[in-house]
Amino acid sequence: MSEKKMSSSRKHHLKSLMLSIAKGILEQEVKDREVERQRYMGETCPALSIPSGTQALQELCREFHHKIDVIDEERYDMEMKVNKSAKEIEDLNIKVIDLKGKFKKPTLRKVRMSADAMLQALLGSKHKVSLDLRANLKQVKKEVKEEDKELRDVGDWRKNVEDKAGMDGRKKMFEAEA
Repeated sequence: MSEKKMSSSRKHHLKSLMLSIAKGILEQEVKDREVERQRYMGETCPALSIPSGTQALQELCREFHHKIDVIDEERYDMEMKVNKSAKEIEDLNIKVIDLKGKFKKPTLRKVRMSADAMLQALLGSKHKVSLDLRANLKQVKKEVKEEDKELRDVGDWRKNVEDKAGMDGRKKMFEAEA
């Protein structure tokens, strides 16, 4: 910081000088704009000479209408270009936002919903889709083995043991093998 500080009267004096200079510059800009406007109007819009006859007035009106039509067409073309450009800018802004990935991913919640209800929610109520997952499963047939048949024929093991107990049981066993 500087060791010398400005007095408040000096500050106010400098401030008023700056404001007066700025005011003068603004006034000069206003005068320059008015001169430029007058020059432009003189170049583009010549002085209007009003004719005295009705035929000449009608011709002047037709000329003005023609000029108005041309200017309206140009204005419409410019307006359409601006609208098209604005639409393209909006689309590009949307693409930029998409590429940035600014969208927050919502937290997912566990939802208990059947497959049919989920498909109906996705496809809408117009489409009737039933998803029977069990129908798509492969059917597996059991293969019956020969050993299993013998076990079924034998039946309960206790009966088998009781039948073979004693001499009669051994005799039956030898007869069955032979």
